[in-house]
Amino acid sequence: MQLIKAIIRPNKVDEVREALEKMGVSGMTVTEVRGHGKQKGHTAVYRGKEYAVSLLPKMSIETVVADSVVDMAIKAIATAARTGEIGDGRVFVTPVAYSYKIRTGERES
Repeated sequence: MQLIKAIIRPNKVDEVREALEKMGVSGMTVTEVRGHGKQKGHTAVYRGKEYAVSLLPKMSIETVVADSVVDMAIKAIATAARTGEIGDGRVFVTPVAYSYKIRTGERES
């Protein structure tokens, strides 16, 4: 099993979710996050005063998939989230040794 964590633009969450559902990925966690990469933020004007926005709103999607579908899941995420502009995001993959179902205590590997 592999944990896939994708940091993407907020407006791309539904497209990514639909792409993963089409390939049979059923469970995921979606979290609002803030951060920056090469963008380094931007300047904005609020009530006539300019200020720097260094942490931009992003969304984090986490899902655990079987080793056999990791590459397909990454491709689905990248295709659905891509705009071609700086700030499209990043995908991280981490191995998962095993997990436990809280309700039953059953261990899955």
